Amino acid sequence: MNSLRVRIGVLGIALLAGALAPTAAQAAPAAPSPTVEELRLDRTVPREILRRSGFDDVAPGFARALDGARSYAEARRTVVREGSALWRRAVDRAQGRGPLGGDLSRDDDRPLYWARLGMTRYVRTWEPGFGVSDTRRAALLDVLERTSRGETDLRYPGHLRRILVTGFDPFTLDRDIRISNPSGASALALDGTVVRTAHGPARVETAVFPVRWDDFAAGTVERTLRPYLPKVDLFTTVSQGRVGRFDVERTNGAWRGGFPDNENLSRTGTVPVADPASGPQWTTTTLPYAAIVAASTGRFPVYDHTEVTEIPAGGTEAVVRADGPTAGSTARAGGGGDYLSNEIAYRATLLRDRLGLRDRLPGGHVHTPVLQFGAGNTTEVTDPEFVRNRVDIIDQVRAIVTVAADAGLRS
Repeated sequence: MNSLRVRIGVLGIALLAGALAPTAAQAAPAAPSPTVEELRLDRTVPREILRRSGFDDVAPGFARALDGARSYAEARRTVVREGSALWRRAVDRAQGRGPLGGDLSRDDDRPLYWARLGMTRYVRTWEPGFGVSDTRRAALLDVLERTSRGETDLRYPGHLRRILVTGFDPFTLDRDIRISNPSGASALALDGTVVRTAHGPARVETAVFPVRWDDFAAGTVERTLRPYLPKVDLFTTVSQGRVGRFDVERTNGAWRGGFPDNENLSRTGTVPVADPASGPQWTTTTLPYAAIVAASTGRFPVYDHTEVTEIPAGGTEAVVRADGPTAGSTARAGGGGDYLSNEIAYRATLLRDRLGLRDRLPGGHVHTPVLQFGAGNTTEVTDPEFVRNRVDIIDQVRAIVTVAADAGLRS
């Protein structure tokens, strides 16, 4: 009987322990882990780009600052400060201010991209002593993205004309991790600069967007542009497009084609916007495309690109139309395709129209040439032809913006 009581007592303790132990559903959440995009930081090329630009000190310095925070409010202030500092540092480097920091040319957009990922990776995996909820961590990541992309740095002091230009991060990095995006490089080179137009000086402000479907679905484009479109005199979204040419995209389509983004995610279907029932299948540029095409802006030819892919009204199969969409058709690709470059053009011009600005605000999308390495370079992160191509594209973007302002702004 005594042994039975002991066994019963042990069983009772075990049962009690089992009752008190967390079940699978109650278990603490798994530790945060880096994203697909952030995990590419572990590869050799990103580390080389950061080292050769001097931006390899960004993430470690940010980590030390964030670790010094003693509350969520202090952590948020740190993120705002450090994110803004990264953007300003990248702009200053691109525009010849401050130390070069290494042997990569100043026109290189990649240090900003990889340094930002080092910062977001640290926030995503950071475990402060005071604890941080998933909601608050997401808020920190959001403010870091916005501040380090120039979205909170859009300022138009004085009485100058106002131009807004946007670019993109590098993409298709699993195809070639060395890739640079000339649209992002153009944004860094133009931010805060003044161009001389026929209507007087105009200040250019810029921001750089991520190549991620879900960020667009969450409204990052509209959130960034909505406060500024009623105040600017001209805008253009810019992305990398075709080999050897610039394109002014005439028409944008409300369709996602599903090509993988920087997280290797695919999204297919109608572009998700607010009030989708009122979203048109097509939007159009109001940039002065004829003047842009006719002007001498640089060594790359510039085209008024009118081609789209549509399902005609009453049809079921997609067809290519060289001269734009037909009445009542359903979009399958705009002039800029069915990826995020088409989507930012669609979103920005739809926002222009919904704000009642179509008749007075020139705006649309410009595709740059693909940025190419020199012949035979399959391993090096840079070469003289690569730098020359990027500098020439940047200079031509600036010239195109100036021509657009000359022709599109009102006296």
